[in-house]
Amino acid sequence: MIEMNGFPFRLGTTSYIIPADILSNVRYLAGKVRDVELVLFDVDDGMNNLPSPDEIEQLLMIASQTDLTYTVHLPLDLRLAEGDSIDKARRVIDCTRRLDPWAYVLHLDGKSVRHGASSGELRHWLEQAVRSLKIVGEYAGGVEKLAVENLEGYPLDFYEPVLKQIAVSRTVDVGHLWLDGYDAIGYLNDALPRTRVIHIHGIDGRDHRSLTNVPREKLQAVLSQLIRTGHRGVLTIEVFSEEDFLTSSAAIQEALKGVQHDS
Repeated sequence: MIEMNGFPFRLGTTSYIIPADILSNVRYLAGKVRDVELVLFDVDDGMNNLPSPDEIEQLLMIASQTDLTYTVHLPLDLRLAEGDSIDKARRVIDCTRRLDPWAYVLHLDGKSVRHGASSGELRHWLEQAVRSLKIVGEYAGGVEKLAVENLEGYPLDFYEPVLKQIAVSRTVDVGHLWLDGYDAIGYLNDALPRTRVIHIHGIDGRDHRSLTNVPREKLQAVLSQLIRTGHRGVLTIEVFSEEDFLTSSAAIQEALKGVQHDS
């Protein structure tokens, strides 16, 4: 476990670290991290991994015993900006509401308008996105519980029009910024006041790899900024294997030593 005493943020990872179900992963991770991102899929008319009421009770018990919180990643196939998937989002929120998640992380799809859309198409997309977020925010207990994530392959300012119209929170995915070659520190500096969750992961041909693939100075720069600003959100190591989690945890531990030494 990484010793986090003295650091304001909550270090977490995903519910797909060992090859087992969500509850088994949370049991494995309890005491190793302070937050678990529940990665949920809810396929229409098919299988899903939504926790049962009994599993929710067990997740609550683990959280109370180990100072653990949960973030919930809403299904990746939501199309809220197209007016679709609202019922699917509600189903996931209804299932997990008792966990009082730190945030509901969501992707706001904009593939149809991110490149070359007309002003009318952009306006329609924006209006529908804001309308859907308001509805889903009511289910979640407030729009601030929704944390819109920046996605790879999108302009840096793509979601700014949405953020200006509705008080949703943000998920800053540092790995996506690194993948696209953007300045993660500058982006974080602007986004942190509204950020509830930060995702971090390495790049090795693709994203969501071990943080051992990140130069130590780049990792230290992110951690230093979070400590300097007193960020009290969740920092999620967004990887999906035990090896990547353990090596990423070790990389953060080493980087934190350097941050402490510099301070």
